[in-house]
Amino acid sequence: MDKYILALDQGTTSSRAIVFDQQGTIQSVAQKEFQQLFPKPGWVEHDPNEIWASQAGVAAEAIAKIGINGKYLAGIGITNQRETTIVWDRETSQPVYNAIVWQDRRTSSYCDELKAQGLSDTIKQKTGLFIDAYFSASKIKWILDNVAGARAKAEQGKLAFGTVDTWLVWKLTNGKVHVTDVTNASRTMLYNIHTLSWDKELLKIFTIPESMLPEVRSCSEVYGETGTTIFASKVPIAGMAGDQQAALFGQACFEPGMIKNTYGTGCFIVANIGTKPVVTKDLLTTIAWKVNNEVTYAVEGSIFIGGAIIQWLRDGLELFTSSAQVEKLAQRVEDSDGVYLVPALSGLGAPHWDPYARGLIIGLTRGTTKAHISRAALDAITFDVKSITDCILEEAGISFRELRVDGGASVNNMLMQLQADVMDRIVVRPKITETTALGAAYLAGLAVGYWSDLTEIQKYWQEDKRFAPGTNKEKQQKQFRNWKRAVERARNWANEEE
Repeated sequence: MDKYILALDQGTTSSRAIVFDQQGTIQSVAQKEFQQLFPKPGWVEHDPNEIWASQAGVAAEAIAKIGINGKYLAGIGITNQRETTIVWDRETSQPVYNAIVWQDRRTSSYCDELKAQGLSDTIKQKTGLFIDAYFSASKIKWILDNVAGARAKAEQGKLAFGTVDTWLVWKLTNGKVHVTDVTNASRTMLYNIHTLSWDKELLKIFTIPESMLPEVRSCSEVYGETGTTIFASKVPIAGMAGDQQAALFGQACFEPGMIKNTYGTGCFIVANIGTKPVVTKDLLTTIAWKVNNEVTYAVEGSIFIGGAIIQWLRDGLELFTSSAQVEKLAQRVEDSDGVYLVPALSGLGAPHWDPYARGLIIGLTRGTTKAHISRAALDAITFDVKSITDCILEEAGISFRELRVDGGASVNNMLMQLQADVMDRIVVRPKITETTALGAAYLAGLAVGYWSDLTEIQKYWQEDKRFAPGTNKEKQQKQFRNWKRAVERARNWANEEE
């Protein structure tokens, strides 16, 4: 019987497991949503034990669907929601607090204090990141400062920190392995992307004991074997990368200048910049992957609310009952009729980095319908992406010909055409849009010899549909300029409350 690679794709709203064959084709998928916790405005949490239970459950389901067990798995690759922070007791493996999710804004005022202390430049130069509540460092500090007894235990070496990849490996190996990979480490605001090590000065700034931190490894190597009963035999855990870096790898963006966007809960535009990090003004510099002892870097623009704006129209405003209906609604109108939507429901990410921005719908008239608002939401996603690709062109000096796309909303043909029009660039959707899981599978498969090299992987990337800029591009670009005016009105809103 043939062997397969299992990818565990632990996302912000659901856990997925996908089984891939030698051609990178999906053989089975299992997915389970889990609870989103909002204890206070701007706070977002997950239960780490529910993350683990949902991920373990779908792993078992995915392999059962095609009638195999662990003996037929050549390896496991893991990809995950990044920055989300978990701290647990090393002895009991029990979390000391819920996972604080990447979207969580509770540490914004602390981050403002760090900026006021003049630390922005130090942190940007070392980590490639802005001081922001998005990243893990301030979240770890919050747990140590606010959970009774946590700091004392951490200083005694009794607590472990991990992003979600680290937590899953810990659970899969029954607490034997405490590791992360370079991509997830590079999103903590504690990792020096030049020296490739945890940075002692940053640990001191955030008052985090180094003993809490996992060992940092490459993205493609055997970290350990499963010790759980899920697979009925030991399976090597052999690939790891944060979700956006995994998607860049799954899109076969192996050459400098290649760029992809994932349309998920947020939108994440990542461009391969080669083997030398370039620190820009408005973008993040991050590690794309480390394979065969060579580090590849990337620049990234993070948009916190992408596809989630469609979920909000569905669940919050109840404009429709299924996210797929947004395209039909938006097609009823020629354009948004002057309505602009700024999807700053969790502040603004790149290029503004404004945690105090709030969502805005402007330009409403008596003639506005839910079709216009739906169209404005699709426009907003494409405008947000264009604002990032403009930055990549200007600040990183990368001139790209095409944008490779993936993620749930990339199946929306209208959205993809609008994206091509406003950017005046070709948009290419691959046959397999599950590129995040595919990237994790490729990284694991390379480590165990399932695939030989990047050239072999490149052969499996196949185009599904190409969207060229059309007759609508001038109109879309004019609307983009107007949308930027709306963004200015949304900025700093929550910081100016009477």
